[in-house]
Order: sequence, then C-alpha cells, then structure tokens
Amino acid sequence: MKKVALNGAGLLVALFAVFPVYWMVATSLKPNREIFSATPRPVPAHPTLEHYREILTGNLIPGVTFGDFLFNSVLVAVSTVVLSGLVALLAATAVARFRFRLRTTFLILLLVVQMIPLEALVIPLFLMIQRLGLYNTLPSLILTYLGFSLPFAVWMLRGFVAAVPKELEEAAAIDGASRSQIFRKVLFPLVAPGLVATSIFSFITAWNELIFALTFVNDQSRYTLPVAMTFFFGRDDTAWGSVMAASTLFTLPVIVFFLLVQRRMVSGLVAGAVKG
Repeated sequence: MKKVALNGAGLLVALFAVFPVYWMVATSLKPNREIFSATPRPVPAHPTLEHYREILTGNLIPGVTFGDFLFNSVLVAVSTVVLSGLVALLAATAVARFRFRLRTTFLILLLVVQMIPLEALVIPLFLMIQRLGLYNTLPSLILTYLGFSLPFAVWMLRGFVAAVPKELEEAAAIDGASRSQIFRKVLFPLVAPGLVATSIFSFITAWNELIFALTFVNDQSRYTLPVAMTFFFGRDDTAWGSVMAASTLFTLPVIVFFLLVQRRMVSGLVAGAVKG
C-alpha cells in the first residue's frame, strides 16, 4: 500500500507538471473560435496547423522571419554552453586540485554572486557593454550569460573534480601520460556527467532570458526568441494561437538538447573508477 500511495502521489505531481505543457500544445492546434470559446475544450475539436504556418511563413517584423530569431537564440545559447563549460572545467580543476591563497574566499564569492538579483545588474552591465563597443551585438549577450552561468558551473564542477581519485592521475603519469593527456583521457571523461548538468543550466539560462536581451540589443534582426515572443502581445488583443504555437516551437530545442545529453547524466561513473 505504501508503494501504491507513493506511485500515485508521483503520478499526480507529474500530471500537475505536464498539464500546462499539454494545454499549450493543444491550444496551438485549436482554431481561434475554439480558443476564445466560453466552454474550454481540453482536446481540439477541429485541429489545425494554421498558427504554425503563420509563424513559420510570415514575418513578425518586416524582413525578419521566425527562423532568424531561432538562429540568434541557438547561436547565443550554444556559445554560452561551450564557453562556460570550458572555462568552468578549467577553473574547477584549479580550485579542486591546487591550494592557493584566498581559495576559500573565492569559493564563498561564487555563492555570494548567486545571491545578487539579476535586475540590479542591468544598468552597470549596460554601461560596461557600451564602453566595450558591444552594444547591439550578440556577443554582448553571450558575455553576459557567461558571467551568470560560470559561478554555478564552477561550484558544481568542483565537487565532481574533487570526487575523482588522485590515484588515477598519478597512475596515468607513471605510465608516461602528459598533463594534457591526463586531463583529456582521465579527468574529462569522469567529470563529463557534471559538465552535462551545468551545460543544461547554462543552456536554459541563455535560452529563456529576456531582460538583458531586450536591453542590450536594439536591432530587431538580432532579437532572440524570448524578445520575439513579445510581438504577439498587442495593446488591444493577444494572438493566443500564435503565442502557443511559438511557445511550443520555443520549447522543442530545450527538449532536444536534454535528450542528446541525458545519457551522460550518470554521476555514478566516478564511484567505480578505481575498481579493478
């Protein structure tokens, strides 16, 4: 009975979490008369792809298509993931393996940075971006998201690097492996699960962010998808069908990215590393 109760509770939580996503997809397939009907329908009575065609074939902004916004978002998100993963892995290795002055202070600062509200940094970061000559460019967003992702990534990866036994690296060194070979062939494969976890966080952070993307970029052709979503909300009405269709397409890359990396999210790889 206890197992049945726990499974039932888990099922209810799963349904509660999945229902908004289902409603979003279902609404994107409804014609406007069903969306604005006084009687809500959980299942579309007359499914249609009209809203998807409007988004994919039309221009939200003259001369700019949905594909352009998608490309900008993918470029920013992937660049943030690659750079944050590389820098965080090197920093985490240094913090976990070496002893230096102010090491503990550095670790505490990583936590303190996470406590600062992002909205409080809009103006100082905007002035910094202007002075660097990066205003109205996608690199400004990449650098900003990189700064937000690194503290969490370094803190998380430090634990994974510290969990790797030093004996593995010493054994590889005795066998004649260089420092770069030890890093690539011994440390990196064992830290990969943690790197995947931090990559997901970095990707979602860069993919969903709106405030800085709206502040640092003025050229509409360089807008990312979160900013493009605001064009569906008018002063007098809202194109809910288009909003839901765009939200569905907006969610798909995150799901695809997670499916590609979820096999590596197995922290148990380190547990048996020294066996045999």
